[in-house]
Amino acid sequence: SPPAVVLLLSLLGLAAAGKLLVVPADGSHWLSMREVLEILGQKGHEVVVVAPEVTLHIKPSKNFVMKKYPVPYTEEDLKNVFQAFFHFSFEQGSFLERFIKAHQGIKRITNFGVSGCGHLLQNKELLRCLEESKFDALLTDPALLCGAILAKHLSIPAVYFLRGMPCGLDSEATQCPRPPSYVPRVFTQFTDSMSFLQRVKNLLHDIPDLFICDFAFEPYSKLASQFLQQDVTVQDLLRQASIWLLRSEFVLEYPRPLMANIIPIGGVHCAHKELSQ
Repeated sequence: SPPAVVLLLSLLGLAAAGKLLVVPADGSHWLSMREVLEILGQKGHEVVVVAPEVTLHIKPSKNFVMKKYPVPYTEEDLKNVFQAFFHFSFEQGSFLERFIKAHQGIKRITNFGVSGCGHLLQNKELLRCLEESKFDALLTDPALLCGAILAKHLSIPAVYFLRGMPCGLDSEATQCPRPPSYVPRVFTQFTDSMSFLQRVKNLLHDIPDLFICDFAFEPYSKLASQFLQQDVTVQDLLRQASIWLLRSEFVLEYPRPLMANIIPIGGVHCAHKELSQ
């Protein structure tokens, strides 16, 4: 009957909107994610962004709810760390010099991230509010693994929105092939067409990556193990992702293998332009 049809259609309308919890990373990570959240909010989804009180770019919007938590550092401290890290990216030098500077910069940023994450996970009032909200999914950038820890605690699907992970952690977590004979490593300046010697050098670049990822992400593993009261590795946190939204496009990069749940969305940066399907 017509009344029944109207009732079913109204229920479908309610089901179309969801509740999304967002745990973003600051800087350019947030600037890309914000475009998506604005559209989701406009489409009627309930979007809740959890962020530290001290941020560089994460600001409130009419299209989502902002929940903040205190952290033990100032905006000036945060700004200095980010500026020091990105300044080295434009410096010239040998691989060893760039590696040492990258090591130091990542260590400082990791300390800030882990400190802020610890204060989020210790905020019992905020955690209780998030637990009672019954979110459908959690969107986060795994550059900071705090969102991944929270998704595991809340037992909700995790969607990772990222530019890429250092050391090929994204490929390892998704069991995606990443052969050094074909996929050029960071800082090598090689293309996907390499000579034999270049392939050997490309393979050797994987060795220092092991040290970078060990000190950069292991603190999150320890924090997760303490909070969840079970042994949790970095790979455990990364493997739980239902979908990886990869902010890259093969038009600008070299093609490489991708798993079925890794979706390139490089066009998200062209949100203000008309794009063909």
